[in-house]
Amino acid sequence: MLTTPPLALYVHLPWCVRKCPYCDFNSHQPRGGPPPFSAYVDALLADLDQDLPLVWGRPVHSVFFGGGTPSLFPASDIDRFLQGAAARLRFAPGLEITLEANPGTAEHGRFEDYRAAGVNRISFGIQSFDDGCLQRLGRIHDSAEADRAVKLAQDAGFDNLNLDLMYALPGQDLAMAAADVARAVALAPAHISHYQLTLEPNTLFAARPPERMPDDDLAWDMQEHCQARLADAGYAQYEVSAYARPGRQCKHNLNYWRFGDYLGIGAGAHGKITLGHEQTILRRWKQRHPTAWLASAGTPAGIGGDDRIAPARRPFEYMLNALRLLEGFRLEHFEACTGLPRTAIARPLAAATARGWLEERDGRILPTALGGRFGNDVIQLFMDEDD
Repeated sequence: MLTTPPLALYVHLPWCVRKCPYCDFNSHQPRGGPPPFSAYVDALLADLDQDLPLVWGRPVHSVFFGGGTPSLFPASDIDRFLQGAAARLRFAPGLEITLEANPGTAEHGRFEDYRAAGVNRISFGIQSFDDGCLQRLGRIHDSAEADRAVKLAQDAGFDNLNLDLMYALPGQDLAMAAADVARAVALAPAHISHYQLTLEPNTLFAARPPERMPDDDLAWDMQEHCQARLADAGYAQYEVSAYARPGRQCKHNLNYWRFGDYLGIGAGAHGKITLGHEQTILRRWKQRHPTAWLASAGTPAGIGGDDRIAPARRPFEYMLNALRLLEGFRLEHFEACTGLPRTAIARPLAAATARGWLEERDGRILPTALGGRFGNDVIQLFMDEDD
């Protein structure tokens, strides 16, 4: 039987100063003037009103402002949205509220205002501390601005910061990747995300691949070396690309990876909601382009689509998330979140175990070190044969 998992709220703020050539997120460069911040907040609240019947009475455990570049939005608009959301939803005690920030948008006093609005976690898209790498990535900031932005947030009272770093960048060698990690650690954030640059479809980098990309062997060496340096500095890996000080894992992302529920509001936002009375799981997404979404938010036309996840697809979707975590999962949790008996995954589970990709330890199913290297192959075992 399906039971409702914890609930989060994702808020998409789609504008950027400039679109990065590697980015496949729903981000847009404003044209003809600044983005309509106030009108967008009005539309967010209308969008939320439309989705509220899906989650009546359920507490929200985290809020995440993603983008785009959410730090383009004035703190007054973030504050107005959070006040409106708190009037409509039940915010749980200890609510984590994350706002993504580009170091190139940092201003003195801005982080104090975000903190006063209720934001208690900032996630900085640093990507690298090497100015040459940053230029090749099309970033709008340099390494000095990255340092300054982090320190401004710390001076404003934020002690829960994430720094995003990428490796296997054009022109990067092992020493440069290690230097990025050392610079990040020196700033003493609570959390570091460290992930490999990939050339995603429908990006400028996919159309025109950059020169001097590290090969697979060098990328693997970078990952292993940096992983060890992060561990030495007290950052424990808990997910494929996430490292944290004790007790500082990202609650919002943990909810994703544990197949939790989340409302998704804003242009192009995706949500996943367990409907206990229907014994089904709904995925809902919104109109992708900001102009189209603004014109229709809060009405059925603002919904890009609804999809109820068929039982046969649930094992694959569950594993796509759960097997990213080093903690793995419990079979009882799989049953509660998918509404399926554990026998539904007995065959692929046995196959993955026989190949040395998964193991059972203390009642949990965990990816092995070998399974971590063949993550996509492990997950494919759980795909419905009809897909």
